[in-house]
This record gives sequence, structure tokens and C-alpha cells, in this order.
Amino acid sequence: MEPAEDRRPLKSRSLGWVQTLASALVKAKVKPNTISATGIGFAAAAFGVLWWFHRAGLPAWVALILAALCVQARLMCNLLDGLVAVEGGLKSKGGDLFNEIPDRIEDSLFLVGAGYACGCPTVGWLCALLAVFVAYLRAFGASLGQGQDFGGPCAKPQRMFLLTVGFVSQAVVLLCKQAWPVLEWALWLIAALTAITAVLRIGRMYQKSR
Repeated sequence: MEPAEDRRPLKSRSLGWVQTLASALVKAKVKPNTISATGIGFAAAAFGVLWWFHRAGLPAWVALILAALCVQARLMCNLLDGLVAVEGGLKSKGGDLFNEIPDRIEDSLFLVGAGYACGCPTVGWLCALLAVFVAYLRAFGASLGQGQDFGGPCAKPQRMFLLTVGFVSQAVVLLCKQAWPVLEWALWLIAALTAITAVLRIGRMYQKSR
């Protein structure tokens, strides 16, 4: 079993319905790696609707709501794969790879797709780059024997929360026939807070290595 400090602290792990769903997956012998890979599918679906909605004749607000739902489905996969692997005793030798690599792909697909959807791909790519960088800092700190630093203010849960709010808010704005670039604002906020997160993690690593 993984040490507690090496797992992201999530209160949602203890929710009854989450535990029930995880138990059902364990009984069905669904592998954690399969659940992790499914998260990439949701991220790819979100990128697809955000990139192609105008060509497919899909209203922009529908694409944004679908993308928001995909974010939450991705987070559920991220939650369940760990529960099935650790509490369910189905952790495999390649589990660490499937736990980390899909996360980086998913973050990039969501954030870059959001950048294109709001008409400002630069901020989407910036958010994706920063998301990968803070994950690298967390892993690098662990490689130095300092443990996993999941500190924010904008780690993965906070990034995905802000992105979901951005998607839903932009959909509402479009339905109200307004032109406010809410999603772009959300992405710039994610970029700023993720950059602060990187600086703080570097600072904590430096303090621990002194």
C-alpha cells in the first residue's frame, strides 16, 4: 500500500457512494490501468468537441457543457483508479506509469482545447505547460526524498475546478447572448495561480534541501 503522504489528500475518497462504486469495480475485476486510460478518452472527447463543434454544427454552449462533464468524468477516473489499485489490492507493476502519464495527457488536452475554444490558444498552451511543470516539480521533490508536494494554490483539483467553472460560466454567458470572454479569463487565472504554485513548490524544495 502506498504511504499516505504519497497520495493526493482527497476527502471524496471516503464518500460512501464512491467506496461502493470502487468496490463494484473491484468485484468486476476492472483493472486500475483501464480506469486510468478511460480518463484519456474523456479528455480526448472534450478536446474533440471544443475543437470541432463549429464544424459539426454543434452550438458552442453545448460543447462547453459537454467539456465540463468530461472534466468531472476524468476526475472520477482519477479517483477510482487509485481506490481500486490501493484499497482494492489490484495495484500492478506498471500502475505508477498509468497513474502519472495519463494525467499529463489529460491536463494538456483539456487546457489546450479550452484555449482554442475561447479563441486564445496561447493561454491554453501556457496553462498546459505550467500544469506539466508543477507535476514535474512534485515528482522531482519526491525523487529527492522530500515526499510528494501536492500544495497549491492551483494543483490539479483546483485547476480542474476553475476550468469547469470557466466552461459552465461561458456556456451561460453565450445562452444570455453576451460576449464576455469568461473562459479566457478562467484560463489566465489558472495560468497565474499555477505559476505561483510552481514558485511555492520550488521554494519548499529549496528549504528542505538546505
